[in-house]
Amino acid sequence: MATIKDIAHLANVSITTVSRVLNYDETLNVSPETRKRIFEAAEELAYVVTPKKKPKSKWKIGLYDSFSLEEELVDTYYLSIRVALEKKLKSNSIDFVRIDKEGNGDNFRKIDGILALGTFKKKDIEKIKSFKKPCVFVDSNPDDYYFDSVVIDFNSATKNALNYLTQLGHENIGFIGGVETDMYGNRFKDLRQDVFENYLKEKGIFKEELVKIGGYDPKDGYTNLREMLSADPKPTAVFVANDTIAVGCYKAASELGIKIPDDLSIVGFNDVATAQYMVPPLTTVKLYTEIMGETSVDLLLERLVSKREVSKKITINTKLIVRESASAPQKK
Repeated sequence: MATIKDIAHLANVSITTVSRVLNYDETLNVSPETRKRIFEAAEELAYVVTPKKKPKSKWKIGLYDSFSLEEELVDTYYLSIRVALEKKLKSNSIDFVRIDKEGNGDNFRKIDGILALGTFKKKDIEKIKSFKKPCVFVDSNPDDYYFDSVVIDFNSATKNALNYLTQLGHENIGFIGGVETDMYGNRFKDLRQDVFENYLKEKGIFKEELVKIGGYDPKDGYTNLREMLSADPKPTAVFVANDTIAVGCYKAASELGIKIPDDLSIVGFNDVATAQYMVPPLTTVKLYTEIMGETSVDLLLERLVSKREVSKKITINTKLIVRESASAPQKK
């Protein structure tokens, strides 16, 4: 496992700076570019790609994402996929260019295919269609008929996390998450929340007051957990929609004198590189972002070579990574 010292060396910053950035220290005054460099270093050291010398590829690929640098740094899930995409392209000696949604129109005429990362609005999807280039959507599936896609099995991932908590003996289980937006701008319930509610209802232990919905950043985790712990019934465990929310939960628990996992178990989602450095290390659902990135590139290249007309959808499975943030509830 890479250490904070390894990340500091690769990012060319101090160990203290790495520690504070990975823990989302809001009092630290560093530039977004420095934060980005640290998160990218952490992701690059999280898995190893054996370099192989390959001849220069004839293909040129456009990377089209739906998020800003600020959004990428708040929740590093997409950053980790982007790093994997870029590493796979480099290992295959494929030229690629980042495409600005507001411009770079000429670049679309010069590229052979598109990797679209994130969730997009209808106008962006129609724009991508208008370029008439093979495209793979990564982590979304806006049009089964027209596009290839690589997505996560959120249903089984959520159930695996809840199976773990209920097998530990938890019944008062909370959920903290956000709201999704589709390509038409419609807001709808996060799939993880849907699965969470149905799962607990089937077991007869669902409590609506233990569901808190806001955004997906540390501030939302902090605020929502404090609210949840100030009312009754209090949760003995909380499942959160991403690891970034968990960071805020850790801070709220610390301020309230709640010990993790003795007083409160927390299970996250994504297994971003920072999860293993939290105290205690976070139990979380691992999304294989490196496999998502590699599979997306392979899928696009296969379509470019074969000229395949029928679209494909590939679903990547997940794994619960058990660390130290969850345990059986304390008997009172």
